[in-house]
Amino acid sequence: MNQSVIYALGAAVLFGASTPFAKLLTGDLPPVLLAGLLYLGSGLGLALVRVVRDGGLKPSGIPLNEWPWLLGTVLFGGVVGPVALMLGLHSTSGATASLLLNLEAVLTAVIAWWVFKENADRRIVGGMLAIVAGGIALGWQTGSPWQPGGTGSWLVGLACLCWAIDNNLTRKVSASDALFVASIKGLIAGSVNTTLAISMGAAWPSWATLSATMAVGLLGYGLSLVLFVLALRGLGTARTGAYFSTAPFMGVVVSLLVFSEPTSWVFWMAAALMGLGVWLHLTEHHSHEHQHEALEHEHEHEHDEHHQHAHGVEHRGSGKHSHRHTHLPLKHTHPHYPDIHHRHVH
Repeated sequence: MNQSVIYALGAAVLFGASTPFAKLLTGDLPPVLLAGLLYLGSGLGLALVRVVRDGGLKPSGIPLNEWPWLLGTVLFGGVVGPVALMLGLHSTSGATASLLLNLEAVLTAVIAWWVFKENADRRIVGGMLAIVAGGIALGWQTGSPWQPGGTGSWLVGLACLCWAIDNNLTRKVSASDALFVASIKGLIAGSVNTTLAISMGAAWPSWATLSATMAVGLLGYGLSLVLFVLALRGLGTARTGAYFSTAPFMGVVVSLLVFSEPTSWVFWMAAALMGLGVWLHLTEHHSHEHQHEALEHEHEHEHDEHHQHAHGVEHRGSGKHSHRHTHLPLKHTHPHYPDIHHRHVH
């Protein structure tokens, strides 16, 4: 299995698993404060991990031309999206919200295919439809009727659009340090939403609740985002978004195992549909002659067909290593994903 697929599914597992635990905290925290503290726990925890990894504070290494993309992900995915969702949930049923949240995967793919010209064949589209159908089945199993229209539904839809934009913008910085990308997003978004919640009159929680919330945020939002960025680096936006859209199913599985919640035939139908979608994506074979244009960037790599360059004295050039390097123009044929080296037009 492609390592990037494992990253994408790992991100889905962590994010999906965080949902049942976040639900336990909703009785103690207002929604906006909860969203803020989850992101803040993510940002602070990952920043600490980065400091330990690097032996202190070091420059991010993100080129200046990529900062607008990164700040865009913070604005859409970390600030506007969560606030829109929390406001929408006030006037939207749980079943309606669950159904609407499936829009994220669809909108992510549409933006990737139409705006950023990412490749999609019938197998990928079919897999996406199967996974989304499984998500719709999960949302429908609550038994609540579909309630279209209304401000709440539009706000949930807006949140999905924000996260779809966020996913596509994050792809633009996916070659950079995933820890830094995830930590800066958590720190800025968490600070903004926490400050907003306090200004709205929310009370600061107890240390026990605060610690639990930040721990859930670190794993379900922080580490999950790190894996998501790594998956984007190797799979592109649409495929990563499709794998990540299995997160609701992962959350239901955790609820079954940890909280012993009952299942129904709808759950197993959803599991079958999502399994079919993942299988269609895993068995994709995309190969053709393609042209690599000259490219300069920095990311962890080892010398392979795409990385044949000389090193200075500071790089020995063996095994995995990271430094800024240049790709010369190259034309060849091999199976590939729309990763950071294969973002060509079809």
